[in-house]
Amino acid sequence: MTTPAEAAVHLRRLIACRSVTPSDAGAQDYLAEVLTGAGFRVERLVFREPGSADVANLFATIGAGSPHLAFAGHTDVVPPGDESRWSHPPFAAEVVDGRVFGRGAVDMKGGVAAFLAAALERLAEKKPLNGSLSFLITGDEEGIAVNGTVKLVAWAKEKDIRFDAALVGEPTSVQHLGDTVKIGRRGSLSGTLVVPGRQGHVAYPHLADNPVPRLARMVAALSAFKLDDGNADFQPSNLEFVGLDTDSTAFNVIPGEARARFNIRFNDHWSQMSLNAIIRRIASEEGDAEIHFQPGASDWFLTKPGPLIETISAAIKDVTGLAPEPSTGGGTSDARFFKDICPVVEFGLVGKTMHQIDESVSLTELETLTRIYRRFIDRMLG
Repeated sequence: MTTPAEAAVHLRRLIACRSVTPSDAGAQDYLAEVLTGAGFRVERLVFREPGSADVANLFATIGAGSPHLAFAGHTDVVPPGDESRWSHPPFAAEVVDGRVFGRGAVDMKGGVAAFLAAALERLAEKKPLNGSLSFLITGDEEGIAVNGTVKLVAWAKEKDIRFDAALVGEPTSVQHLGDTVKIGRRGSLSGTLVVPGRQGHVAYPHLADNPVPRLARMVAALSAFKLDDGNADFQPSNLEFVGLDTDSTAFNVIPGEARARFNIRFNDHWSQMSLNAIIRRIASEEGDAEIHFQPGASDWFLTKPGPLIETISAAIKDVTGLAPEPSTGGGTSDARFFKDICPVVEFGLVGKTMHQIDESVSLTELETLTRIYRRFIDRMLG
């Protein structure tokens, strides 16, 4: 029989794979080997999109019929940055003072490893599953997310594979493991304001057309515009400018073009279409501008109270004694790709060190998460 401690074995093997997005570097090879050995039917899928890198994905399933529980996660990680600043090499998976160090320990190879250990422990008991259990693992969550879960879900739909519930193993806990479950996320829309002008010498402004003042007025107007006050389910929407530049690098040249990059995190008061319209209207009041919206925008989603939220909350309370707080805060995740096909929640490790130098997770926390996942599987699939 497997034990919760085996999650650490899986985690160290996964961290050792230098799977900086969109590279896989053997992480999914390891998962495929372990899952196949446990009796899962495993499919390896590579998705492509013009102008982007090919991405490896994995789908593995066991059991039959409903309920069909999907565990979704990713094996790609963000770059480690300056590796000399790490106390322990980011891909060495060293265990020091009861903690596993490495890029992806929290986000989210730890979650993948814990659910893998929980599922294998359940299967090792040789008791029949009351339904089906699947893994949907991508290598494109930390990237532009066009060749990952979105296409994996579409592929499953084409194959008439239906899910009754999905759990995404993102690090949702804030202070203590089990204190928070994500039941939704705000949407995200990015774009660039481009204001045209006419280049010229700063000593002869009458011969030029400076776009910077117009851009500044647009930035001020959009920054001052209050999108909404939020509601019981979501915090307020916010628009933030994240970059300003022009096509001039000299101090004596009026630029011919000025640009401002922005991102909007929006709740259920808005859609991508309605935001597009309001941004264009406010900008146009200050002058002419082109607005280019980035691909890969995401919509908001919200899972209403029901069996899935009740089940994961009960599993958490069984193991930790905590009643988790439902939350829709934070950034986007791959959970949004399940919103139209089945209820979805996110639950995983404490996220304090994710994306940081010396990212790490304690062995105790990893083992506790494994026990929670095991209770969740038991409650969902008998």
